[in-house]
Amino acid sequence: MGFPVNGFPTCPLWLIGCGNMGGAMLRRWIAAGLDPASVTVITRSGKGVPDGVRSLTALPDEDAPGTLMLALKPQQIDAARALLAPMKGAPKLLLSILAGVDHAALAGRFEADAIVRAMPNLPVAIGKGVTSLYTPGASAEATTAAEAFAAPLGHYEWIADEAHFDAVTALAGCGPGFVFRFADALAKAGAALGLPADQAARLAIATLEGSAIMAADADVSPAVLADRVASPGGSTREGMNVLDRDDALVALLTETLAASERRNAEMAAAAR
Repeated sequence: MGFPVNGFPTCPLWLIGCGNMGGAMLRRWIAAGLDPASVTVITRSGKGVPDGVRSLTALPDEDAPGTLMLALKPQQIDAARALLAPMKGAPKLLLSILAGVDHAALAGRFEADAIVRAMPNLPVAIGKGVTSLYTPGASAEATTAAEAFAAPLGHYEWIADEAHFDAVTALAGCGPGFVFRFADALAKAGAALGLPADQAARLAIATLEGSAIMAADADVSPAVLADRVASPGGSTREGMNVLDRDDALVALLTETLAASERRNAEMAAAAR
């Protein structure tokens, strides 16, 4: 599995499914230098793929690709197994972004030299995502290949214990949805104080953007940054007193992530 100058494996890439997340990843890879002609997407509709990518509705009568990615809903895992059953040989690397489907469930259904679970989040579309990776005992070549696909998407981290993967998925995988909800709530709160709704929305999003960039570049924790903004007796401190009361915000987010983690575990159990 060789690597050209742009860092992507030279072998063909097949995607089974190409929904919101799979499509976002693929478009980012192409923008980062992946040759569209090296990619085959297999979907039920055969539509919605980037220009230059081969789009099929059935498995081609060809040898297995170097890299195969499962980019569909976890409930479709057995449909994917049936689709891939006639495949000639096995891929060197199987990447799975099926939420809640553990390595054992994947290994029990699919043949591959190496299987890597990947959990990206939606900002991978702009190269600012988070991708969590897990594999037990894969070769250095396979882990390097997985990293080559993860790097153009933004930040990536290997998870040492698969038992933590559901929690990581709840935090980083589902996290953008929670952040978007917070942005919407911040805007609505501004509108409730009398601001025009569209102006409140613009201010809320710009505030989140700047704060996130500042937090990412800071050499201290967000908690320290929050305290630096909140001067004693000032207006920020008064507002933070509401958020901090009885650790209400922490309790709410803990409950939120726990609900997502439970759902991931339920999907894993169903996939087994």
